[in-house]
Order: sequence, then structure tokens, then C-alpha cells
Amino acid sequence: MDAAERTDLVTRYTEEVVTEAEIETLLAERDDPSVYIGYAPTGEMHIGHFTTIRKLADFLDAGLEVTVLVADLHAHLDDEKSPFELLDARSAYYRAAIEAMIEAAGADPGGVEFVRGTDYQLEEPYTLDLYRMLAETTLSRAQRAGSEVVRQSENPKVGSLVYTLMQSLDVAALEADVAYGGIDQRGIYMLAREQLPEQGYDKPACVFAPLLSGLSGGKMSASEAGSKINLTDDDETVAEKIEGAYCPAEQVEDNGVLEYLRFLVFPVLSERGESFRVDRPEEYGGDLVYDDYDALEADFRSGELHPADLKPAAADAIASVVAPVRERLLEVPELLEDAYPETYA
Repeated sequence: MDAAERTDLVTRYTEEVVTEAEIETLLAERDDPSVYIGYAPTGEMHIGHFTTIRKLADFLDAGLEVTVLVADLHAHLDDEKSPFELLDARSAYYRAAIEAMIEAAGADPGGVEFVRGTDYQLEEPYTLDLYRMLAETTLSRAQRAGSEVVRQSENPKVGSLVYTLMQSLDVAALEADVAYGGIDQRGIYMLAREQLPEQGYDKPACVFAPLLSGLSGGKMSASEAGSKINLTDDDETVAEKIEGAYCPAEQVEDNGVLEYLRFLVFPVLSERGESFRVDRPEEYGGDLVYDDYDALEADFRSGELHPADLKPAAADAIASVVAPVRERLLEVPELLEDAYPETYA
């Protein structure tokens, strides 16, 4: 696989790449550059996480060394979303869930290195570098960089600002050539590109995943049950959520059902060598089979594919993708019980 082919793998199904030229140069010069993504173990993981994690399979296929940071300290610094006494349990759950999603996406989780923030964020040189960044960064710059990620107010806690600088510094500490995350992370990684060279580190290239729309319309909300598919939802629950989802005929924008198909289902089906099938009565044109998302979207835009026919097929496909993750998590119920005692214990 040449550099152009590897670049296509690294950059496909993304919202933005900064910059594609840097990625291609990196892949032309290095056989095994490194990429990292971080997850703060706060609330339960859901299908929105799955779409970003599925991308790790592309990185592995392109020959990148992949590191996943379970950012336990970040989870507490962001307005104490995770209490200190639950950090170990939630970190264990996040690692198990991420490994299950990587495997369900067709990749080997054994090829991914997992690191916890507390493995290195409490020691030098990390702490000294962080103090230097704290001394050099203005309050407004830190607030602006993290405005889409951490909970802020008119009187923000200091932890939310330190969170932002730590995430920028994590890129260097983990020796990542590429920083990967959702597009909401853009401000933080632009800060990293700006400040890390001043600390003597290389400027990272960045790959950003899209943020999915919620099934009820608008932005997906972790606190709104009907807005997302949970990793432990059974087939019936998935079908109910998709049946009630916002999916107006011929409208692609802000359509969470189509986004699930584009960024998760079709890449996984492609890895499996399977097609997406829509069962439809002969009086309405008969069954449809799609091997790529663009063809499905074109039919949906034109009205050839109606939401009433799309939704059952989408529910079946999404349930099929989520099923192995759900089964793996339910095999060890203590993971969820320990991590979220208020819900499961």
C-alpha cells in the first residue's frame, strides 16, 4: 500500500483533516507513525463513541501505531463528572467497551496500546511541561480552546482550564504524530499545534470525526435516552428508537439515521463484505441492495427510498453492528455495576 492509499484510509469518513498534505508526507516518510485518541471515562459509552472508534480500524489498516488514552484525571477535572472513587471502575469499563467496539469494527484490539492518564500525568516531565503551559497561556485562550469540550460557565472552575492544556500536552507526552478526535476537539488540538513547538515538540497533524445528530433531531445528547443508541440496547430497543427517529423524507441534513449508516454501518458492512438490504413490497418497487452509502443517499434524496422502508433496514443493520459489543459487555455485568452504581447496582 503506497502513501496515497494509506492517506485515503486515514482521511476517509472524517469531518476535517489538518492537513491532508501533512498526513500524506508523514505516511510517505514513515512506515509506522503514531496516532492517539483520548476518552474521559464519564458517562456510559454509546453509538456516537462507536463511530469514532470504528475509525481506529482504518488507522490500523494504514499501518499506524494506535494509542487510546483513558483520560481518568480529565474525567474528574471536567466539573467532577466522574468522582475520584469511581475513576478505576469507569476506566476499566471504558477499556472493555472500546476493545469490544474495535473488534466489532473488524480490527484486532490487541494492536492498540491503552494508557491511563494517571500512568504518566502525575510525574515529570509532564508536570513541568504543564506548569510551563499554564504560565504561558491566557485565561481567554484556554477558555476558547475548550469551549466545545468541557463544561464552562461565567465563573469556570480552574480544572476545566487545566483539562484543556493537559489534552494539548497529551499529544506530546504520548509521542503522537497525529491527534484524532471529534470535531468538537478542534480548538484544543489547534492550541496544541500552536504551543507544542514552543515547548520543543513537533506540531501534530489532526484528524477530526464528525459529531452525529441525535435521533430526536438536533445534536446528540448523552442525557436524552431517545437521542442515541446505547451499547447495551437490545434489538427491540434499537428498532423502537429508529422507528421514532427524526428522518423526514428526502432530507439528509441533521438526519441521525443516515449518519449512523454513513459513518458506522456501511464501513463495518464493507469490512465484512456485506451489502445493505432494504426489503420493500413489489408494489413499491421491490427490494433494494446498496454496496455504498452514496447510492443510498442519492435514492433517499430523490424520494426513491422512503423513510418507512429505510428505518426497519437501518434498525436491523445497526442492531447487527452493536450486538457483539452488547454481548461482550453483558458477559461481565460487574463492569457497569461498579462504574455506574446509581444505575446498575
